[in-house]
Amino acid sequence: MKPVLSAWLLAAACTFAHAQSVMLTGTIGSRAILIVNGGAPKTVAVGETYQGVKLLALQAEQATVESGGKRVALRMDTPVSIGGSGGSGGGTRIVLPASSGGHFTTQGAINGRAVSFMVDTGATTVAMSAADAQRIGLDYSKGQPIRVNTANGVAPGYRVRLDSVRVGDVEVYDIEAIVSQQPMPYVLLGNSFISHFSMRRDADQMVLEKRY
Repeated sequence: MKPVLSAWLLAAACTFAHAQSVMLTGTIGSRAILIVNGGAPKTVAVGETYQGVKLLALQAEQATVESGGKRVALRMDTPVSIGGSGGSGGGTRIVLPASSGGHFTTQGAINGRAVSFMVDTGATTVAMSAADAQRIGLDYSKGQPIRVNTANGVAPGYRVRLDSVRVGDVEVYDIEAIVSQQPMPYVLLGNSFISHFSMRRDADQMVLEKRY
């Protein structure tokens, strides 16, 4: 797998029917900096609503928000799925704008749990850190032990199957993935997912059309 070069590049991605993923990335005075569904960071004051997400309260490194009738607490830099599911998952088209660094990043979900993806056509499979796997409740220890080539040398890892991988309203099932002990700022959206799509570049956008 290729090394991930950036840790803070989040670009606008697909539009959800309701908020699917919300992340608190910082505060400015009495305003929270929120990222909703992989969009650009937005400062929101207590009582304000942004893309269906209402900020109810703000404390040190924690915010309380409400969306779709659900109230949740956000901790710094931890994406949370709230509100509607964003549709049935039967969509067929994903459009990802390039970030300022030229990467394609988006919020999505693995097995129904929110994650931050970065498209990596050089990665054979979806790849994630052990920390992300633990956060979403994936018991990777039951997978096949393997050795993973990383930028820092060979590291232990596990080959696993994911029940589902979702971006926007597009969901693909039974996807191979690798879990590595190496820390990673994103889950790499590799070819075990991308191979289900035809892919093209349209100016500064990546367009994925589902084939099967």
